[in-house]
Amino acid sequence: MSTNLLSTSDAVGFGGAVQEYLWNWDNQQLRVVYETLGKGSPLLLLPAFSTVSTRLEMGELARLLAPHFQVTAVDWPGFGESSRPSLDYSPTLYHRFLANFVKSVFNTAITVVAAGHAAGYVLQLAQREPAVFSRIALVAPTWRGPLPTMGATQQIAGMVKELVRSPILGQALYKLNTTPSFLSFMYRRHVFTDAAKLTPNFIEKKWHTTQQPGARFASAAFVTGNLDAVHEQSDFLALVRSLSVPLIIVIGESSPPKSQAEMEALAALPGVKSVVIPGSLGMHEEYPAEVLEAVQDFLFSA
Repeated sequence: MSTNLLSTSDAVGFGGAVQEYLWNWDNQQLRVVYETLGKGSPLLLLPAFSTVSTRLEMGELARLLAPHFQVTAVDWPGFGESSRPSLDYSPTLYHRFLANFVKSVFNTAITVVAAGHAAGYVLQLAQREPAVFSRIALVAPTWRGPLPTMGATQQIAGMVKELVRSPILGQALYKLNTTPSFLSFMYRRHVFTDAAKLTPNFIEKKWHTTQQPGARFASAAFVTGNLDAVHEQSDFLALVRSLSVPLIIVIGESSPPKSQAEMEALAALPGVKSVVIPGSLGMHEEYPAEVLEAVQDFLFSA
């Protein structure tokens, strides 16, 4: 496993040094792209898992944090500019990746800001290896994928995942579910709250992310719940109860009802700091300044 600096022509970022981390999994070498900006103590930004997941959704937050930290944002394997082979994407893969990446790139305990489904992986790593993180901020933390949230059984979700992975029909289904109009609909439904920000240019960039070769494989695993780090709310709450690292949770006041109830259950646990701000599941991208304001005292405290 190694890291290499990429030229600015190789990748499109948010103004930092773009690098690649070469990581081996299942007898394959995966190219994982990450970007670093600023100086100071290290802070890791983990984007939410989604069909449009990319480190660029953390870009403005990274720029706001860069005067105070050395900020690193990463494209998860299977998403963004990282490799997207037709692997069987699973929690085991992402658990191993996060642990390996943190140990390879950083040589001290780090602050982490994780959005959405990244929360479960951060909490489980912190439980196994408490010295890895010095502080944890979870922004709109979730633990259950879209299809299970809608009531799909594990069997049905598994069938859908395999269908999307299939060569011809799977490609067609994926194309239908990543049209610009459908992406715009999903953003309006539970990701952004200000429709004026969903400009044609914004949606086109998101669409472009979904059309990269191999994009459907990790996306199908997420949507069907096959990237859920836990499968019960009680297990998610237990991870927080066992945590020895300071934790803050940022909740969007317009989050979907089920997701908001689960975030509030986390916030109600002893020792957990929480803040409610405008936004929904994509508030780290839609309202980065408000997210920073919500967590800055927590992040900057001694």
